[in-house]
Amino acid sequence: MVSESSSIKYTKLFINNEFVDAASKKTFPSFNPCNGQKIADVAEADKEDVDKAVAAAKTAFSRNSEWRKMDASVRGKLINQLADLLQRDLKELARLETLDNGKPLSDSEFDIQCSVDVLRYYAGYCDKVHGHTIPSDGDFFTLTRKEPIGVVGQIIPWNYPLMMLAWKWGPALAAGCTLVLKPAELTPLTALAAAALAREAGFPAGVINVVPGYGPTAGAALALHGDVSKVAFTGSTQVGKKIMEYAAQSNLKKVSLELGGKSPLVVFDDVDLDEAVEIAHNAIFTNHGQNCCAGSRTFVQSGIYDAFVKKAVEKARARKVGDPFDASVHQGPQIDKPSLDKVLRLVASGKEQGAKLETGGAQIGTEGYFVQPTVFSNVTDKMTIAKEEIFGPVQTILKFDTLEEVIERANDTSYGLASGVLTKDVNTALVFAQAVQAGSVWVNCYDAITPQTPFGGYKMSGIGREMGPDSVEPYLETKTISIKVPTKM
Repeated sequence: MVSESSSIKYTKLFINNEFVDAASKKTFPSFNPCNGQKIADVAEADKEDVDKAVAAAKTAFSRNSEWRKMDASVRGKLINQLADLLQRDLKELARLETLDNGKPLSDSEFDIQCSVDVLRYYAGYCDKVHGHTIPSDGDFFTLTRKEPIGVVGQIIPWNYPLMMLAWKWGPALAAGCTLVLKPAELTPLTALAAAALAREAGFPAGVINVVPGYGPTAGAALALHGDVSKVAFTGSTQVGKKIMEYAAQSNLKKVSLELGGKSPLVVFDDVDLDEAVEIAHNAIFTNHGQNCCAGSRTFVQSGIYDAFVKKAVEKARARKVGDPFDASVHQGPQIDKPSLDKVLRLVASGKEQGAKLETGGAQIGTEGYFVQPTVFSNVTDKMTIAKEEIFGPVQTILKFDTLEEVIERANDTSYGLASGVLTKDVNTALVFAQAVQAGSVWVNCYDAITPQTPFGGYKMSGIGREMGPDSVEPYLETKTISIKVPTKM
């Protein structure tokens, strides 16, 4: 394993363009999931620190502030400058991400390049946020203005730390809001590095604030704060419900939520088998299965089921697990011991409930949180592994016969984040795409997410959309202005 860096630069809170200690002077440890060893002690924000950060953001949003008076095109140039700096420091940021998160270095580099692309998309959106003129009834000239909602709170998860930051910062800054971000306590380091780059890029003080801490303290304080006009959260459905409660208990702030999933990937028997196995493998094993839109229910038509399972097992067994800094490694550790324990508990339930464990299913070694790539066959809809979000490298393969049957089964879940269908029949693809209850439908591909394409879920997978133009709207208020037009001159 690559040893922990001794030169981590940023571990304090970032408030009003300054790195500061927590008011309490408390810190919390950030650990390397490869070995469980501490990387750094990070300042721990609580309510007092959140109050300071929100106050800074509120001042930065005030009517006559530099940020509010800034031309939208200039705001876009600032976001582009931040993207330039992320690009400049991509290698260093990727190493920090891998150290803190455990994903392979090449994956971290890919994620950060995606983050650059997202920021560039929203940089170009800044001067394209506008209202309309409306032919209203009566003697009125009516127009609408799109105005930034104000101070926003943003809470991001640990599975894609810097990418989730870009998904949140991009639309908020494009809309003209100011923000307070709470990164996941398991992976705070790249968010703090990004804050330093935002200052270097020239963002005015208070526009961007980063307050690492725990959900029940810093996260709750942010969601309950009366001066926060919107909160955006990505994480578990359970915590998403709490965010909505906090919004209702405080000032009825707007809420956008990107939550869990148990997404179906449906494979029909007319596919190229090797290509289908590859797509399905990547759909579940990418990021160690720690992916909210993972294709975690692989439905395979009965005519190719046995052949598919055989090839899927071979693919999983060939997946190399180990040091994420090793270029030959496909999979690093799970993020922490509770996550590892959850995966192993659900694997045990699969065996107990009658699924066939084809390969994997055990921890690797005793240092760190590594788990074998795992494949189950003979999975049925009522098994726990087919219903609960495992959030680990566990492929569950279910058999189906007909299109109508698999549509009903695919929709038989409280989630609706994503879905996929692999088939050469365009009619089959179109029927499935229209019938499935999911925010994204990928046809003959999976995880086709780009800055331009809205991403979010039906049902308990969330509220609102990330990415694309749809993500900017929740950061805006619509103001209608009606002007009486004289009938006689």
